[in-house]
Amino acid sequence: MTTQQLEEKICLAKRKVLDMCVAAGKGHLTTAYSCAEIVAVLFYEVMRIDPKVPRWEERDRFVMSKNHGSVMTYPILADLGYIEEKELGTFMRDGTRLGGHSKLCIPGVDFAGGSLGIGLGAAVGMAYAAKLDQKDWLTFCLVGDAESYEGAIWEAAMLAGHHKLNNLVGILDRNRLGVTGFTEDILKIEPIDKKWEAFGWEVREINGHDISQVREALTDVRGRESDKPLMIIAQTTKGNGIDFMSDAPLFHGEPPRGADVERAYAQLGVKES
Repeated sequence: MTTQQLEEKICLAKRKVLDMCVAAGKGHLTTAYSCAEIVAVLFYEVMRIDPKVPRWEERDRFVMSKNHGSVMTYPILADLGYIEEKELGTFMRDGTRLGGHSKLCIPGVDFAGGSLGIGLGAAVGMAYAAKLDQKDWLTFCLVGDAESYEGAIWEAAMLAGHHKLNNLVGILDRNRLGVTGFTEDILKIEPIDKKWEAFGWEVREINGHDISQVREALTDVRGRESDKPLMIIAQTTKGNGIDFMSDAPLFHGEPPRGADVERAYAQLGVKES
């Protein structure tokens, strides 16, 4: 896939996320936009998956630990053929499969989240199982930075380092925002790279909105010589692409409303449907 084609798919997916959140009157749009490029590169180019066989045993696994960002995966799953496009219109409605947090009943979903801090532990379990079974599939886990306040994250990190799970790829969405404020004001977590290294991980740092950097960081994941799990720290912006929602506390879980809806569509380069 060319860079232009991927950029177009990302733009369309972000527009659909906006459609879904505006229609529902809720949804973690800013969280989704901070990881849009990461999720797209993983699903379209990196992960070994087969939409025709969602539970293929040899598939790579994806864990959205910052699970409120799951809305970013739904348009991509629809585009790949895991779910029907029309199902996107049911987002967060009564009886839907497409909630604010993912469900295992959704084809293409390997982890059902809710409480923060539990996804990395699940990913470590998946990667460890693959090692025990001598399988070559990989586990990818997208972790939030404010989520990294949770002790369970570091218990899982320590376990992965101890067992040398080099088949585990973590990506830290470093958008520097929690629900109500900036991470370094609430509880400082820097130097975050040194922390992961101290727990026995190989660490790489990238601009998480630069497709070329995301691709490069993931290019060798199937043939790394290191025996360490890999953590990619992706510097991102919460709400990226919509200026009045970018780096803005208190937009967590809040879509644009009123006149801001038209402004949001305009900044995405698309017209309101």
